[in-house]
Amino acid sequence: MIKVTKFGGSSVANAKQFRKVKKIITDDPSRKVVVVSACGKESGDDHKITDLLYLCEAHIRYGVSWEEIFTMIENRYRSIHKDLNLKLDLETEFERIRSLMQRGVSTDYLVSRGEYLTALCMAEYLGYEFVDAADVIAYQYDGEIDMVRTGQILQERCRDARGIVVPGFYGALPNGVIKVMTRGGSDITGAVLANVMNADIYENWTDVSGFFVTDPHIVKNPVQIPRINYSELREMSYMGANILHDDAVFPVKEKNIPINVRNTNDPENPGTMILCDCSEMDQKDPPHPVTGITGRKDFTVITVVKSHTSGEVGYLRKLLAIFEEFHVSIESVPVTVDTFSIIVSTESVDRCVYEIAARIRTQLKPDDLKVEDHVAMVAIVGRGMKEVPGISGQLLSEFGRNKVNLKVISQTSDELCIVVGVMNRDFEKAIRCIYEKFITEERKNKS
Repeated sequence: MIKVTKFGGSSVANAKQFRKVKKIITDDPSRKVVVVSACGKESGDDHKITDLLYLCEAHIRYGVSWEEIFTMIENRYRSIHKDLNLKLDLETEFERIRSLMQRGVSTDYLVSRGEYLTALCMAEYLGYEFVDAADVIAYQYDGEIDMVRTGQILQERCRDARGIVVPGFYGALPNGVIKVMTRGGSDITGAVLANVMNADIYENWTDVSGFFVTDPHIVKNPVQIPRINYSELREMSYMGANILHDDAVFPVKEKNIPINVRNTNDPENPGTMILCDCSEMDQKDPPHPVTGITGRKDFTVITVVKSHTSGEVGYLRKLLAIFEEFHVSIESVPVTVDTFSIIVSTESVDRCVYEIAARIRTQLKPDDLKVEDHVAMVAIVGRGMKEVPGISGQLLSEFGRNKVNLKVISQTSDELCIVVGVMNRDFEKAIRCIYEKFITEERKNKS
């Protein structure tokens, strides 16, 4: 069995966390490929190493001294180095980075050094071989990762190694220039390596024990989700459950490799398994109809009313084209016979909502046009909902009983997800009453 294990910033924040990682690795010999993020926060008022590196880059760009900030970075790694009795020549690494910063350095190179230094330390501590992501994550000039080339390089590097440690977050273009991924990109590195190694499992170790039905800040001690399929994960991630980078799903989904989200601080907890198909396990242990409840605040709803549009070819296309003109991404388009509601994030239309409204009035001549802000969208996701008649009716009834005003509702034909719009002020209340109805009540009934 081959397991690719990725450890996030909180899992490598200091020497104490490094020791936890080592125990996790040594407890399972199949954990031969390790990916690490840059050191995260040690405490609430601390800084992530990557944030400090971005700050250094900004200081360089504006001609302001970066020495004090970079010293903070050096001291974090010196502390880990000393506490773990490492032999690695960190000072030479620091001098190399400093020299490049003084002469001019690319942003991508500089901000990738957190993962680089963390991986160097972790490789020595585990007794594994350090493999620079610049040597193995092979980008093409179009910005896509060359999976074939990456696989060839990685197989070669792993052939005689007891195990390898690879920095996350970056790779290199064909000319050797460092290219970073979007923030949180170490998840993607792990998924890419799992793909090219044909891993049996991709383990993503973080500071939470997998996914929970809803946000613990809204519902106290919510139920942990034991398993979830890729489609449910995409729905939940898009609507705000950001434990795993969205793009980390695709490389492993392509080869049907399960993702196991685990907690470095609670390694005995099995976490959440993310699978292509949960049906086999669901037969033995049926899931809740509702897998997860998540959402986001601050949407704007632009409602257009025009009589007899059902017989007018192209009206909706013309309406959507106006938003495209202003480069505004549309979240949802609930439609009735003569009414279209366009839901967008408030941030995306902050500076142009009145221009959009004016364009709609001029070009489409609606009978009425209304713009409403401070709307939150709540997603109720669950592969088991299609097996339970009347979920939407129960939801509406529960909102009525709790005096939550429903602004909009939409549901996909596969019955995987119901999205409702409520006012921002009712967001937490809406999530709590959905949780009470579909999770707490069902658990009581089962017991």
